[in-house]
Amino acid sequence: MSEPGALRMRLALLGREVAKFGVVGGIGVLVNLAAFNLLRHTTDLQVVRASLVATVVAIAFNYVGFRYFTYRDRDKSGRTKEMTLFLLFSLVGLVIENGILYAATYGLGWNSPLASNFFKFFGIGVATLFRFWSYRTWVFRALPAKEAVQTAESFLEQSEPVPPRQARRRQPDHV
Repeated sequence: MSEPGALRMRLALLGREVAKFGVVGGIGVLVNLAAFNLLRHTTDLQVVRASLVATVVAIAFNYVGFRYFTYRDRDKSGRTKEMTLFLLFSLVGLVIENGILYAATYGLGWNSPLASNFFKFFGIGVATLFRFWSYRTWVFRALPAKEAVQTAESFLEQSEPVPPRQARRRQPDHV
């Protein structure tokens, strides 16, 4: 495969991955915002506490979606390590997401339902950029064998065919 062809294939694969991540993430955002508003309007929880609970619910939903839809073709051998890394990076995303909401609510005094939802949504967006990078880089890693096969195939397509061994040994006898 030519260099531009390989680049196009890698970009197409990345595009599909981003789209699948977006589908799961988009539904996760809806779950997060729905749980946040439900908790905010039906309980006495403070804004950031309701947001923390909603974020945890969304993290659980997203793990299932990422493992069984977005990254279903990725390595499944180290589930304990995968889950630990997922929770670690999700925790960092939770801090980013809710830190923004906390700063807006308690630092700037913007506590109306509209402001809370705006900064909740904005925090989700910033945290999503971190999560996408960390999940694809550290949590749902590509299978090494698949990468090796792709590399070998591209190498074979670029190299010229080598004559069989027997054809090189047989040469006419001229004496």
